[in-house]
Amino acid sequence: MAVATAYPPSEALRAERFAALKRSAHRLFRNRSATIGSILVLAWLLIALLAPLIAPYSPTAQKLTNRLKPPSAQHPFGTDELGRDIFSRVLYGARVSLPVALAVVAMTGTAGILLGAVAGYLGGVADEIVMRVADAVLAFPSLILAIAITAALGPGLLNAALAIALVLWPEYARLIRSQVIALREMEFVGAAVALGASRRRALFVHILPNALPLMLVKVSLDMGNAILLAASLSFVGLGAVPPTPEWGAMIAAGRHKFFEWWIAAFPGLAIFTAVIGFNFLGDGLRDLLDPRLNRLA
Repeated sequence: MAVATAYPPSEALRAERFAALKRSAHRLFRNRSATIGSILVLAWLLIALLAPLIAPYSPTAQKLTNRLKPPSAQHPFGTDELGRDIFSRVLYGARVSLPVALAVVAMTGTAGILLGAVAGYLGGVADEIVMRVADAVLAFPSLILAIAITAALGPGLLNAALAIALVLWPEYARLIRSQVIALREMEFVGAAVALGASRRRALFVHILPNALPLMLVKVSLDMGNAILLAASLSFVGLGAVPPTPEWGAMIAAGRHKFFEWWIAAFPGLAIFTAVIGFNFLGDGLRDLLDPRLNRLA
């Protein structure tokens, strides 16, 4: 006869949370695309952290006698027009592109979620102002608007990150607004208000925590989008300043060298794998967090 193990209340709660986390991880990794995405994202994060230990050369070291060398045992990804090792520059590029994307998503998510949540919960004038500003930003193609803002601010990764954040925040604001409007009519919110919860507490304690899972999916997908936009700005000369090893700038350096294909191909492959990794991971998180989808069941 099986005997149930008795836990103290706190230990029982920890055991229940651990079991729920274990079930969630199992469901996530049953999705093939989510597994691939997790592996790619983890690989690039490790590369960004360990690049100084992995890279065989300095990313800025020039040796003109080795310029435009094809891939070889000495230089696995070849060299560029200044004799710099492209393999080392691609590895160090992860230390540029990933932090920029993370900073963009942090700024965008914070501003968009706060503005959208306030607009959705308060409604009225606040909602009109926030949504009309968001509509005005969304009326422009994101890349064109980001180029215009960066050109006005001046080249540089910080200005590029700020420009991308200014372009992407309306998407978060509109998404969180729709969630807040739906949740504020739920019974548990009405019960909290009836028991004396202030409007601020109702929004930040009872509504936002229930809307944030969808934001987690959006953040994962926008990491890839931010990497692409940052690389695009560097490609046109408005992002990273030479000799910073940034993937978009490296592709720009090889765009006129058709026969030296490796100069642009390997940074492009780095962007492709990083972006598709975050996209696959976001798709898996959506399946995990959305109870209406049963593809992992």
